[in-house]
Parts: sequence; C-alpha cells; structure tokens
Amino acid sequence: MKNIFTLLLTCLVVSSCQKDFLEKNPIIGVTEENFYRTEDDAIAAVNAAYATLQFQMSPAGHFRWFWGDIMSDDAIKGGSGDNDTGSLLQLETFKGQSNTDLLESEWGADYEGIYRANIVLEKVPGIDMDAKLKARILGEAKFIRAWNFYNLVTMFGGVPKADHVLAPSEYNIPRASADEIWDLIERDLTEASADLWKRSEYTAADLGRITKGSAQALLVKTYLWRKKWAQAQTLAAEIVASNEYQLTPKYADIFTQDGENNVESVFEIQYMNASGGNWGKNNANEGSFTNVFQRARGQFAGYGFNIPTQDFVDEFFKEGFEDPRLKSTVFRVGEPMGDRGIFTLAATGDFPYVYYPKKYFSNKSEDAPFGDANPNGGSNDRVIRYADVLLMHAEAAAQNGDETAARTSLNLVRSRVGIPAINATGQALLDAIYRERRIELGLEAHRFFDLVRTGRAEQVLGPLGFKTGTHELFPIPQSQILATEGALKQNSGY
Repeated sequence: MKNIFTLLLTCLVVSSCQKDFLEKNPIIGVTEENFYRTEDDAIAAVNAAYATLQFQMSPAGHFRWFWGDIMSDDAIKGGSGDNDTGSLLQLETFKGQSNTDLLESEWGADYEGIYRANIVLEKVPGIDMDAKLKARILGEAKFIRAWNFYNLVTMFGGVPKADHVLAPSEYNIPRASADEIWDLIERDLTEASADLWKRSEYTAADLGRITKGSAQALLVKTYLWRKKWAQAQTLAAEIVASNEYQLTPKYADIFTQDGENNVESVFEIQYMNASGGNWGKNNANEGSFTNVFQRARGQFAGYGFNIPTQDFVDEFFKEGFEDPRLKSTVFRVGEPMGDRGIFTLAATGDFPYVYYPKKYFSNKSEDAPFGDANPNGGSNDRVIRYADVLLMHAEAAAQNGDETAARTSLNLVRSRVGIPAINATGQALLDAIYRERRIELGLEAHRFFDLVRTGRAEQVLGPLGFKTGTHELFPIPQSQILATEGALKQNSGY
C-alpha cells in the first residue's frame, strides 16, 4: 500500500547444486514510463514480487514460526530471557499489545508483496511477449498476491482489499470482510492454477519458482479453512494424481542443504548464504535469519529462539515407541549439533533449555563464505511439502466420510518412517490425522493455525491464556489504525 514506484531488477536462478537467488543488478536510466515494454521487463517485475517472499526482518522480525510455533503448544519464545523480544512473549501468552513492531512488520511485508504483485498484474498484460510465458508470470503474481492475503486473513481476519494498485484517494480504505478476502484468494489461486506450469515443465534454471502444484496446494488449504471439504478432497487428489511430487525416501533428508527443492517440495521460499546481505538493509537480503535465530547460544553461535516444549516432545512417544521423526525435529542434551559440538547446557551458556529445534539448524561449514553469517543463512523455508498435501487430503476425505481414502493418505505419510498403519474410524480417525500433522510438520509453523482452523485452540491453548472469540486473530497494528485515521477498526478483545 505504497504511493511510490518500487522496482528491483532480480534474477531467479536456482539449481540443485547452487542457489544464485534473486541476484540484484542496478538499473541506469530506467523509469516507470520506459519500463514494462519487453519480456525481460516482465520477468524482472515478477522477480521483484518474488523478493518479498524472503522478507523476515522488515524492520522487525516476523518469521512464520513466530506465529505458527511459538504461539502454539509446540514451542516457547526462548532467547536470552523474557526481555529478549519481550513483545513476542506478550503475544505467546495472549497478552499481546496492538502496537508491537512485530505485527507492524508482518502487515507491512504482506502489503508490500501485494503491491508488487498488483504492479505485475497491471503492467504485464500490455507487453508484447510470448503468450504462455506471460500467462505464467501473471499466474505467479496472482499466487504471490494470494499468499500475502492468506497470511493477512489467517492472522488478522478481514483486511483492506488492495486488489489493484491503489490511488492516493484509496489509502484509507476500511477493512473488507474475511469472506471477501477469502473469495479473492480463491479466485486468484483458481486462475493461477490454470496458467502456471507444472514443476516438470520448468528448466533447472527456474527450479524454485511457483508452480501449478503450489497454487493448487494453497487453494486446498484455503478450502480447508472454509470447510469446503469436497473441493479440498478433489483438488488434493488431483495433486496426488499429477505424479509431480512424492515423499522423499528418508525423512531426515528433507531439511538438509542437499534436500532443498527435492521431490517433496511443493512451495519453498528460496534463500542463499552468499548474497552479502546485512543487518541494515533487510528487505534486500537473500539470506535467511532463521538459522541464527533458532540455533542454541554459546558455542553454537545462535540466539536460541523457538524452543520445543516438553508437551511437544512427549507427543512423539504416545504410541508406545519413539517416533523416528523426533530425531530430525529436535536436538536433545548429549546429541551432536552438527559440526558445532555436543549439546550440553554448559555449551549453550547454561541456558535451561533441554531441547532445541533441528529442522533449520545450519552447520558451521555452511556459513556464508563472506560477510556476516548471521543475516546470510542458506536454509530454504519449506512452506508446503507433499506430506502436507497428503494430510490435507486425508482430513478432507475424513470430513467427507470417505474414510478409506483418508486412511490411505494418512498411512502413506506414516509408512515413509516405518510406523504402523492407522485403522481408526470416525472422530478417532480425524484425531489421528490432526496428531499426524503435529508430528510430521512439527516446528514448520503450522500448529497454531491448525488449532484455530479446526476449532481446537481453546481446548489446547486455554491454559496458556487463549480465549475463543479473541485470540483466533491477532490485533491490527495500532500504527495502521492511526495512519488510516481510524478507517481500520481493531479486532474484538484488543
């Protein structure tokens, strides 16, 4: 929601061996009037929209795992103490204020992505270029717009419906209803699914771009939020039948450096460790901050956030054995933390945490080859995996009463790690699917939203302060209410 012309010439070149992601080059003599004329201009414009997917510190932290993990029963804030990002502690204990810079940054980053996508959707249709490539670029922009609105509506409910480049007279538009935003997301993703290319149609140089499967999978998530079970099951089954994706043989391989953009990857935000990013220009960074934020302190050179809870770890033992996915999800005392040493409390600086997250751990050998390693983490953000698609299919099928299909998809996920099949029916089957999501997708920023979406949040999070009717949504940033002269109204309870 800006009134300035923003342009970043970017190049998205990703291969299975090396990521040269969103490499930016300066533009000399380029203005809005002489741009948007060629195929290269169209690609540069959509790449600028892609760049917003990487925003994590703009300027304050607004990681997906802040909202999905720390707000849930799977993790606590951690850090060096209560005052380390204290506003996040207020949020996770459901005492959050509406003027926190964390929520302001999330709001601003999402609308920046929407703005850049709208630029593409406004300017690219008039460019004389290859018709199939143009349709793909417009599909990518529609996905990016839908993704950012998805973040906004699941966090804040109804928000301003900026579905075009806003004129100055429109800056103070009020909130649309949540249903209006969901309708826009559905329309964008449906249209994008029709025009985007399959993963197999991209060359290696474009690996990591948004695909037809990406749009379909996010549309399945949208259907689940809206309880459109039949549409969700049908579309998830279509993704499965496409044979574009499969489960990686070894769960432990998913989050390794070599496991990036693997056969299970449906939507993955790209990061690289050699972009030279820094702390002072965070919106230009192509490296992730998640690696350093989630690593243990002390000799492990991290900040110690997103600490797994005992309740989360206990979930991996509730079938009478240790679920093998725990070893790939959580570090426990006495285990090696990659090439950084053995995890002991003393090695972390005597912080009291006996568990640390593992999925976004990075080895010392993977640090940035130049510059500050902290803002140059190289781990991609695995947003939607094929296992997630299978579990969404299982949930929709169970809700539709198609229990055979539900068990088939659920047990495909379980068989990958060699654990017994589930033969439950009725509510027990649905509960097994919910539990499987917690374990399979643990510490991947799904849990809080799954609890809200399925109506189980107060049951699970009530002891932490969650109240139905208020905490399903986050407070609208007070700065936005003031900036719009009151056109935006605060969510109930804040």
